[in-house]
Amino acid sequence: MIRRAIMPGMSLAAGAVLLLAGCAGAPEKESATAESGDRFPVELVNCDHEVVVESAPERVVTLNQGATEVVLALGLGDRLAGTAYLDDAISDRWAQEYEKVPVLAEEYPTNEALLKAEPDLVYASYASAFDRGVAGDRTILAESGTQSYLSPFGCPDDSQRPTPTFDAVWQELDDVAELLGEPDSSKALVAEQKESLRSVRDEAPGQGLTALWYDSGDKTPLVGGGQSGPQLILDAVGAANVFSDIDRGWGEGSWEDVLATDPDFIVLADASWSSAEEKKAYLEKDPVLRELTAVKTGAFVTVAYSEATPGVRMVDGAVSVASQLADLDLRP
Repeated sequence: MIRRAIMPGMSLAAGAVLLLAGCAGAPEKESATAESGDRFPVELVNCDHEVVVESAPERVVTLNQGATEVVLALGLGDRLAGTAYLDDAISDRWAQEYEKVPVLAEEYPTNEALLKAEPDLVYASYASAFDRGVAGDRTILAESGTQSYLSPFGCPDDSQRPTPTFDAVWQELDDVAELLGEPDSSKALVAEQKESLRSVRDEAPGQGLTALWYDSGDKTPLVGGGQSGPQLILDAVGAANVFSDIDRGWGEGSWEDVLATDPDFIVLADASWSSAEEKKAYLEKDPVLRELTAVKTGAFVTVAYSEATPGVRMVDGAVSVASQLADLDLRP
């Protein structure tokens, strides 16, 4: 038995090595050749909730796009008994596998629709998935035989959330792979992402440039702040975020500040509720904002919303921004 406790808010290094106990008080080591059944039960603490998985989940329901794409990225799409709630399009690399998964609802399914899928594990990115009427209380779910996992970035208590970093994203991939009884499935994926991120940082095509990360809104723009995906991606490409002083992942900016800083390029978040094209059209139409240097020169970069939130596609976001910046060739 592997009893692994992941303490929310604990540093990655500390959390990663906290293997607590084995059967009859004797620690057991995982073997690379161990059968999947030998890896259970797995226990971990997730957002202050104890998760106990007795055997490999075979009917997983994911309730947000981020969770869905983690399972697909791990190559375990055949475990998905249902899914729901996309923010934008599923990545092309997993689209074919995704098409095989029953979609329970466009947004959150009802509790009845969820239970009808007979999940043995519910995995979500946001705490709202466990509201009454959707998946419901996690403890009650567990008592009925359905375990759950919530992305640590979505813990309802801010103090339980990890600092958004690429390492914290990779830790979630490892956790989910372990819960599903396939701990090796995350290793190659994480190694590949580390190599891609290293290349982006080495090239740093945004070095010396300033950027506005425009998420949504018109009269008052919602912008990428200094504490989450947008900042991590801009740091990776070497660019300076003009709203890095916002002590959150996203927050309200002001067009006055944007005009004062006149950023070298503008990142347009592309989401189902606010497309990149809509924002670009707004900037080009507004009689004041269209005078921004980036608007006049067409220095726009588009990023899918799913590539800007802490999750399995965030490295893709960094690679995409780097590629588009290289094409724009803005560096002095």
